[in-house]
Amino acid sequence: MNAAAQSAPVVEMHGVHKTYRLGAHTIAALRGVDLCVRPGELLALTGPSGSGKSTVLNLCGLIDTPDRGDILLHGRAVQGLDEEARTLLRRDALGFVFQSFNLVPVMTVAENVAYPLFLARVPPAERRARVQAELAAVGLQDHAHHRPDALSGGQRQRVAIARALVKRPRLVIADEPTASLDSRTADQVLDLMRERGHAEGAAFVMATHDSRLTARCDRVLNLLDGCLS
Repeated sequence: MNAAAQSAPVVEMHGVHKTYRLGAHTIAALRGVDLCVRPGELLALTGPSGSGKSTVLNLCGLIDTPDRGDILLHGRAVQGLDEEARTLLRRDALGFVFQSFNLVPVMTVAENVAYPLFLARVPPAERRARVQAELAAVGLQDHAHHRPDALSGGQRQRVAIARALVKRPRLVIADEPTASLDSRTADQVLDLMRERGHAEGAAFVMATHDSRLTARCDRVLNLLDGCLS
Protein backbone atom coordinates (compact mmCIF):
# COMPACT_ATOMS: atom_id res chain seq x y z
CA MET A 1 0.00 0.00 0.00
CA ASN A 2 1.44 3.41 -0.94
CA ALA A 3 1.80 6.35 1.44
CA ALA A 4 -1.32 8.11 0.16
CA ALA A 5 -3.46 5.01 0.67
CA GLN A 6 -2.00 4.49 4.15
CA SER A 7 -3.02 7.99 5.24
CA ALA A 8 -6.37 8.14 3.43
CA PRO A 9 -9.41 7.87 5.73
CA VAL A 10 -10.76 4.38 6.32
CA VAL A 11 -14.29 5.57 7.00
CA GLU A 12 -15.93 8.99 6.67
CA MET A 13 -19.35 10.28 7.65
CA HIS A 14 -20.52 13.66 6.36
CA GLY A 15 -23.68 15.28 7.70
CA VAL A 16 -25.25 11.94 8.63
CA HIS A 17 -28.77 11.89 10.02
CA LYS A 18 -30.63 8.82 11.21
CA THR A 19 -34.13 8.52 12.69
CA TYR A 20 -36.12 5.55 13.94
CA ARG A 21 -39.83 5.01 14.32
CA LEU A 22 -41.04 3.77 17.69
CA GLY A 23 -44.79 3.40 17.48
CA ALA A 24 -46.19 6.85 16.78
CA HIS A 25 -42.92 8.52 17.77
CA THR A 26 -39.91 9.49 15.66
CA ILE A 27 -36.55 9.30 17.44
CA ALA A 28 -33.60 11.25 16.06
CA ALA A 29 -30.64 8.93 16.69
CA LEU A 30 -28.06 11.05 14.81
CA ARG A 31 -28.26 14.73 13.92
CA GLY A 32 -25.73 15.71 11.26
CA VAL A 33 -22.73 13.66 12.41
CA ASP A 34 -19.32 14.20 10.79
CA LEU A 35 -16.58 11.61 11.38
CA CYS A 36 -13.21 10.71 9.84
CA VAL A 37 -11.15 7.69 10.95
CA ARG A 38 -7.66 6.93 9.62
CA PRO A 39 -5.69 3.66 9.27
CA GLY A 40 -4.35 2.26 12.54
CA GLU A 41 -6.42 4.64 14.68
CA LEU A 42 -8.21 3.46 17.81
CA LEU A 43 -11.29 5.64 18.20
CA ALA A 44 -13.60 5.39 21.20
CA LEU A 45 -17.19 6.59 21.11
CA THR A 46 -18.60 7.44 24.54
CA GLY A 47 -21.92 8.75 25.75
CA PRO A 48 -24.97 7.64 27.72
CA SER A 49 -27.29 4.89 26.57
CA GLY A 50 -29.43 6.16 23.70
CA SER A 51 -26.91 8.78 22.63
CA GLY A 52 -26.33 7.19 19.20
CA LYS A 53 -23.17 5.08 19.69
CA SER A 54 -24.71 1.87 18.37
CA THR A 55 -26.20 3.75 15.43
CA VAL A 56 -22.74 5.02 14.43
CA LEU A 57 -21.36 1.47 14.67
CA ASN A 58 -24.22 0.07 12.61
CA LEU A 59 -23.73 2.69 9.92
CA CYS A 60 -19.94 2.29 9.79
CA GLY A 61 -20.44 -1.48 9.70
CA LEU A 62 -22.92 -1.25 6.79
CA ILE A 63 -25.59 -2.89 8.91
CA ASP A 64 -27.86 0.15 8.58
CA THR A 65 -28.24 3.08 6.17
CA PRO A 66 -28.55 6.82 6.90
CA ASP A 67 -31.61 8.92 6.16
CA ARG A 68 -29.40 11.77 4.95
CA GLY A 69 -25.69 12.41 4.55
CA ASP A 70 -22.78 10.53 3.03
CA ILE A 71 -20.73 7.55 4.22
CA LEU A 72 -17.48 6.54 2.51
CA LEU A 73 -15.53 3.37 3.19
CA HIS A 74 -11.92 3.78 2.05
CA GLY A 75 -13.05 6.52 -0.32
CA ARG A 76 -15.96 4.56 -1.76
CA ALA A 77 -19.47 5.89 -1.27
CA VAL A 78 -21.68 3.15 0.14
CA GLN A 79 -25.06 4.80 -0.42
CA GLY A 80 -27.01 3.17 -3.18
CA LEU A 81 -25.25 -0.19 -2.92
CA ASP A 82 -27.66 -3.12 -3.02
CA GLU A 83 -27.74 -5.63 -0.17
CA GLU A 84 -25.52 -8.13 -1.96
CA ALA A 85 -22.81 -5.51 -2.54
CA ARG A 86 -23.06 -4.36 1.10
CA THR A 87 -22.76 -7.95 2.31
CA LEU A 88 -19.65 -8.55 0.20
CA LEU A 89 -18.10 -5.29 1.42
CA ARG A 90 -18.80 -6.26 5.04
CA ARG A 91 -17.28 -9.67 4.40
CA ASP A 92 -14.13 -8.39 2.72
CA ALA A 93 -13.38 -5.02 4.33
CA LEU A 94 -14.80 -5.12 7.87
CA GLY A 95 -14.17 -7.01 11.09
CA PHE A 96 -16.41 -7.17 14.16
CA VAL A 97 -15.65 -7.68 17.87
CA PHE A 98 -18.53 -8.06 20.34
CA GLN A 99 -18.95 -7.82 24.10
CA SER A 100 -20.22 -11.42 24.22
CA PHE A 101 -17.46 -12.73 21.89
CA ASN A 102 -19.96 -14.41 19.49
CA LEU A 103 -17.77 -17.48 18.96
CA VAL A 104 -19.28 -20.67 17.55
CA PRO A 105 -19.20 -23.11 20.50
CA VAL A 106 -18.98 -26.32 18.42
CA MET A 107 -15.95 -25.03 16.47
CA THR A 108 -12.37 -25.07 17.68
CA VAL A 109 -10.42 -21.85 18.14
CA ALA A 110 -8.73 -22.34 14.76
CA GLU A 111 -12.05 -23.08 13.05
CA ASN A 112 -13.64 -19.93 14.53
CA VAL A 113 -10.77 -17.79 13.26
CA ALA A 114 -10.81 -19.50 9.87
CA TYR A 115 -14.55 -19.14 9.32
CA PRO A 116 -14.46 -15.64 7.69
CA LEU A 117 -11.79 -16.91 5.29
CA PHE A 118 -13.93 -19.95 4.48
CA LEU A 119 -16.85 -17.64 3.65
CA ALA A 120 -14.53 -15.58 1.44
CA ARG A 121 -13.42 -18.79 -0.34
CA VAL A 122 -9.76 -18.37 0.57
CA PRO A 123 -7.89 -21.56 -0.50
CA PRO A 124 -7.33 -24.07 2.34
CA ALA A 125 -3.53 -23.82 2.42
CA GLU A 126 -3.58 -20.03 2.61
CA ARG A 127 -6.40 -20.23 5.15
CA ARG A 128 -4.35 -22.45 7.46
CA ALA A 129 -1.26 -20.24 7.15
CA ARG A 130 -3.17 -17.04 7.92
CA VAL A 131 -4.99 -18.59 10.88
CA GLN A 132 -1.74 -19.92 12.32
CA ALA A 133 -0.07 -16.52 11.95
CA GLU A 134 -2.99 -14.66 13.53
CA LEU A 135 -3.23 -17.06 16.48
CA ALA A 136 0.49 -16.64 17.07
CA ALA A 137 0.06 -12.86 16.98
CA VAL A 138 -2.57 -12.98 19.75
CA GLY A 139 -0.66 -15.60 21.77
CA LEU A 140 -3.09 -18.48 21.29
CA GLN A 141 -1.21 -20.82 18.95
CA ASP A 142 -1.20 -23.51 21.67
CA HIS A 143 -5.01 -23.32 21.97
CA ALA A 144 -5.84 -23.81 18.29
CA HIS A 145 -7.66 -27.11 18.85
CA HIS A 146 -9.53 -26.07 22.00
CA ARG A 147 -13.21 -25.21 22.04
CA PRO A 148 -14.27 -21.73 23.27
CA ASP A 149 -15.77 -23.12 26.51
CA ALA A 150 -12.28 -24.29 27.54
CA LEU A 151 -10.95 -20.71 27.42
CA SER A 152 -11.08 -17.78 29.81
CA GLY A 153 -13.02 -14.63 28.91
CA GLY A 154 -9.84 -12.82 27.94
CA GLN A 155 -8.74 -15.70 25.74
CA ARG A 156 -12.13 -15.78 24.02
CA GLN A 157 -11.87 -12.07 23.26
CA ARG A 158 -8.38 -12.68 21.83
CA VAL A 159 -9.92 -15.30 19.54
CA ALA A 160 -12.57 -12.77 18.52
CA ILE A 161 -9.87 -10.20 17.71
CA ALA A 162 -7.93 -12.78 15.69
CA ARG A 163 -11.12 -13.68 13.80
CA ALA A 164 -11.78 -9.99 13.08
CA LEU A 165 -8.24 -9.35 11.81
CA VAL A 166 -7.51 -12.58 9.93
CA LYS A 167 -9.19 -11.31 6.77
CA ARG A 168 -7.04 -8.14 6.94
CA PRO A 169 -9.94 -5.68 7.21
CA ARG A 170 -9.60 -1.94 6.81
CA LEU A 171 -11.97 -1.29 9.71
CA VAL A 172 -12.90 -3.18 12.89
CA ILE A 173 -16.18 -2.37 14.64
CA ALA A 174 -16.09 -3.16 18.38
CA ASP A 175 -19.13 -2.92 20.64
CA GLU A 176 -18.18 -2.74 24.35
CA PRO A 177 -15.23 -5.13 23.81
CA THR A 178 -14.03 -4.98 27.46
CA ALA A 179 -17.36 -4.84 29.30
CA SER A 180 -17.30 -8.50 30.38
CA LEU A 181 -13.60 -8.60 31.34
CA ASP A 182 -11.83 -7.97 34.64
CA SER A 183 -9.40 -5.04 34.84
CA ARG A 184 -6.19 -6.99 34.24
CA THR A 185 -7.65 -8.92 31.30
CA ALA A 186 -9.21 -5.77 29.84
CA ASP A 187 -5.79 -4.07 29.89
CA GLN A 188 -4.26 -7.03 28.04
CA VAL A 189 -7.01 -7.05 25.41
CA LEU A 190 -6.72 -3.30 24.89
CA ASP A 191 -2.95 -3.55 24.49
CA LEU A 192 -3.51 -6.31 21.94
CA MET A 193 -6.05 -4.30 19.94
CA ARG A 194 -3.74 -1.31 19.92
CA GLU A 195 -0.69 -3.34 18.90
CA ARG A 196 -2.46 -5.35 16.19
CA GLY A 197 -4.34 -2.33 14.86
CA HIS A 198 -1.17 -0.31 14.49
CA ALA A 199 0.78 -3.27 13.07
CA GLU A 200 -1.84 -4.11 10.43
CA GLY A 201 -3.15 -0.62 9.69
CA ALA A 202 -6.68 -1.56 10.75
CA ALA A 203 -8.75 1.20 12.33
CA PHE A 204 -10.89 0.35 15.36
CA VAL A 205 -14.13 2.22 16.04
CA MET A 206 -15.38 1.22 19.49
CA ALA A 207 -18.46 2.06 21.52
CA THR A 208 -17.68 1.94 25.22
CA HIS A 209 -18.50 3.08 28.74
CA ASP A 210 -15.12 1.79 29.94
CA SER A 211 -12.66 4.47 31.08
CA ARG A 212 -9.84 1.88 30.92
CA LEU A 213 -10.40 1.70 27.17
CA THR A 214 -10.77 5.42 26.52
CA ALA A 215 -7.50 6.15 28.36
CA ARG A 216 -5.60 4.01 25.83
CA CYS A 217 -7.31 5.12 22.62
CA ASP A 218 -5.83 7.53 20.11
CA ARG A 219 -8.98 9.65 20.14
CA VAL A 220 -12.19 9.82 22.16
CA LEU A 221 -15.41 11.39 20.87
CA ASN A 222 -18.57 11.89 22.90
CA LEU A 223 -22.10 11.45 21.61
CA LEU A 224 -25.00 13.21 23.25
CA ASP A 225 -28.52 13.39 21.82
CA GLY A 226 -27.27 12.28 18.41
CA CYS A 227 -24.54 14.94 18.17
CA LEU A 228 -20.79 14.26 18.17
CA SER A 229 -18.23 16.30 20.10
